Amino acid sequence: MLAIAGATGRVGSIAAKKLLAEGEAVRVLVRSESAASAWSSRGADVRACSLEDTEVLAEALTGCSGFFVLLPFDLDVGDLDAYADALISSISEAVIRAGVPHIAALSSGGADLAEGTGPITGLHRLEQALLSTGAKLSILRPAHFQEKVADLIDVAEQTGIFPVFSATADKPLPMVATMDIGAAVARSLIDPPTNSEVIDILGPAHSEREVASLLSDKLGRDLEVAALPEEAWVPALADAGFRTHIARSLAELYRADEAGLLAPRGDRVITGTTRLEITIDHLPASGRGNVSEQGEDHVEVPD
Repeated sequence: MLAIAGATGRVGSIAAKKLLAEGEAVRVLVRSESAASAWSSRGADVRACSLEDTEVLAEALTGCSGFFVLLPFDLDVGDLDAYADALISSISEAVIRAGVPHIAALSSGGADLAEGTGPITGLHRLEQALLSTGAKLSILRPAHFQEKVADLIDVAEQTGIFPVFSATADKPLPMVATMDIGAAVARSLIDPPTNSEVIDILGPAHSEREVASLLSDKLGRDLEVAALPEEAWVPALADAGFRTHIARSLAELYRADEAGLLAPRGDRVITGTTRLEITIDHLPASGRGNVSEQGEDHVEVPD
């Protein structure tokens, strides 16, 4: 039995579907009973539990040979570090109690660093805690999500501006589709490593200007690319509705990216093949207007 957390999120749902298609026994962990029926109809075993509830989570993981876990990024919490640490403590304790032999953990480039990377520091602490459980780990560190552009559709369509939180919009960066990340998760659970490993997941490289051009084609309107100076990042995020401490944490993440701190430094690399234009073509006509949903899978936010 393979357990999947975040089964209603982007990466978790893809991983669970791929595992079921391969004929694997899958237990999806959902936060509410309302999400259960769709997975039951697909043949999955469904457990309603929160990652914060150690006892229930340990029970759900008992008997599982593998577990996909992520660290949700909640924009509503008052203290990002305290929230992350509570989840990390619960997850690692549940893994120990259940004796799960293999964990596939969704992390991020830069998670090998203990500080200076904004919300990614929580992923660093998650990696360290999971290493102490005795389980073998497949730590998956994706590059920028291609789907992050979904959170810019509304502002781009309404204002004609494509904001970029960087000194330049012309630096190509690897961008990977969640479909490719989910496939990597499924493969790591089906074929776990002999020893713990860190896997960087990259994708085709694009500049933000290229992203804006592709989005412009989808929206059928010209977009002005606006590269914001560093001193404007926190005010711009605050104007977009982010709480001050969230805005500052995200600004630190952007600075880390500018400095190259999120570069791949794992044991091996997987390169996703999904093209960005395909991902953008399949996005809804308007964005969700809720960056926090993306955070269930990853700390990636629009830049």
